[in-house]
Amino acid sequence: MPNRLAHETSPYLLQHAHNPVDWYPWSAEALQKAKTQDKPILLSIGYSACHWCHVMAHESFEDPETAQLMNQLFINIKVDRQERPDLDAIYMQAVQAMAGRGGWPMTVFLTPDLVPFYGGTYFPPTPRYGMPAFRQVLTAVAAAYRERRDEITQSAQRLLEHLKRPALSPAQGHLNVETLTAAHHALARQFDPLHGGFGGAPKFPPAMVLAFLLRLHHRAGWAKAWEMVTGTLTNMALGGIYDQLGGGFHRYSVDERWLVPHFEKMLYDNALLSRVYLHAYQAGGDPLYRRVVEETLDYLLREMVTPEGGFCSAQDADSEGQEGKHFLWASDEVDALLGETDGPLVRAYLDITPQGNWEGRNILHIGHSIEQLAAQMDVSPAQLERAVERGRKALFAAREQRIKPACDDQVLTAWNGLTIASLAEAGAVLTRPHYIQAAVRAAEMLWTHLRTPDGRLLRAYRNGQARHDAYLQDHAYLAEGLLSLYQATFDPRWLDAARALTDDMLARFWDEADGGFFDTASDHADPTLIMRPKDLTDDVLPSANAVAATVMLQLAALLGPPVGETYRQRARETLQAMGEGPARYPRAFGQALCALDAYLSAPLEIAIVGAPQDPATQALLAAVHSHYLPNKVLALAPPDRVETLSQRIPLLAGRASLGGQPTAYVCQNFACQRPVTEPRALAQQLNPAT
Repeated sequence: MPNRLAHETSPYLLQHAHNPVDWYPWSAEALQKAKTQDKPILLSIGYSACHWCHVMAHESFEDPETAQLMNQLFINIKVDRQERPDLDAIYMQAVQAMAGRGGWPMTVFLTPDLVPFYGGTYFPPTPRYGMPAFRQVLTAVAAAYRERRDEITQSAQRLLEHLKRPALSPAQGHLNVETLTAAHHALARQFDPLHGGFGGAPKFPPAMVLAFLLRLHHRAGWAKAWEMVTGTLTNMALGGIYDQLGGGFHRYSVDERWLVPHFEKMLYDNALLSRVYLHAYQAGGDPLYRRVVEETLDYLLREMVTPEGGFCSAQDADSEGQEGKHFLWASDEVDALLGETDGPLVRAYLDITPQGNWEGRNILHIGHSIEQLAAQMDVSPAQLERAVERGRKALFAAREQRIKPACDDQVLTAWNGLTIASLAEAGAVLTRPHYIQAAVRAAEMLWTHLRTPDGRLLRAYRNGQARHDAYLQDHAYLAEGLLSLYQATFDPRWLDAARALTDDMLARFWDEADGGFFDTASDHADPTLIMRPKDLTDDVLPSANAVAATVMLQLAALLGPPVGETYRQRARETLQAMGEGPARYPRAFGQALCALDAYLSAPLEIAIVGAPQDPATQALLAAVHSHYLPNKVLALAPPDRVETLSQRIPLLAGRASLGGQPTAYVCQNFACQRPVTEPRALAQQLNPAT
């Protein structure tokens, strides 16, 4: 018989709808029952693509004896972290404080007042890995709750006081270049010069940190910053963390070499990384980076789009009950598919061996350049390149016949905002109009299906139902995506929508006492939260506070005074709320450092007057997009709409076309260069070194 989760829309909750555990969703019914029966709550948080969540479900939640013990001793609540990032943030902070580490599945025990008193992550069915068996944990926690109630209540209250204490002391006006310099030096000390990335295994793709280092290289020309960017991006692109056949990145690497991934693919990783690779391609021109951008976005368009035009959240690590099975290869499979001529060449290029590099099978990765391997194999580079291209296509076609990993088709507003930004920018830079079209379709889907009748933003959509109040993350990420979309389409409705979201953030999420934004709105629908979370740091996602600051700085540059000054002031206060964190812990503040660089830089204001489809206008836009200009804002108006649009976008005010030709204006520091009509002249204004 299904349990109460059968009525939910979350794919993760539905995965547990037929467990023998008497699961509740987070609900008033469950919380009241815990109080009435005076039982502790077992709160389990995960997400649909999480490998170890599946493992614990099979080992424990599907086991009748374990389920009986859970039902007897606890009120059991399942939460999808993707739907409820507020609950995930609060209780993950608690688990990290209690256990010294966090992750998913998250298992945390609460008093009926919802205060955590014990927690961890994965627990095995029998004692192993230095951990007690899950049943041992259940009985011990329940016994402690019965027999040592006062002690548990006191320790829970101390933990709650710890959680409510601000993690950072706000700085008082200390927003300066020295912070950027200190962050660079700290990152350089932690950089892995052999494999790229920072620190040891496991390694997560450091998208926000790389974005900051790209900005720093642009600002100061520091070679070390560029070395850290390219060393990391190149090694990831050649490693097993990147899908060498189908494009897209897996979630993280369990080793320091980027070879062995956890095989789930998350929408946010691919949105964030494709954008960093795009910016690195603009900055350096490496064709590998362009290929990664296109393959990653093509993967999203091929496998992750819903019928309504939104993007799915994730693909599972497992298929047919085995982790990574869809992506792994045996040497004889490859030979059978590619034949005697191409087979050995492709196997050498993708490091496919009879013994394999992971549990007897092969994770595809690139160990040698075309030139190096061609010399070793006594073939020409062109011959090898053609064989590799044929081989990749043949292997991908064969892989398409395999059973695919399950897809979490829940559309999350925040993660779609990141994807819209990447598609819009890549479409403009790489002249791929279908990327921009996909971004427009996703934006229209969100604006249509993920708002209430009175215009409030919602968090998640699936099977025709939109649910849950939107969080700061949803507002900030979507606003940034819509600003990118405006600057790719020059449709002012997207600028208007981004501004509306930003004003809503300021009205409902702003912290009047300490600056910055809370994660939840002042009128958040769930009154049961034990605290109002306020996260200033990056995790696998960029800090929503830092993204909000970035958005406000862009709006300030586009809209100008007086309204722009309000946005700039709030951006400054948001960055000040982060105190010394960005300088001392740059790996946790990559997005904040990007925002700080933007705050400390004079925005480069570019206005173009010309018919959007005129080839001469497109040539001017191509000159803009051929440069990495992280602090630019871009506006465009047809000649007959300049006056009308300048009322909404002051950057366009007073602009006119010269001699009837499309014309570009470049301004910075309250001064404008002469208007130009030639792409070469515009390129020289944007980058005098060209």
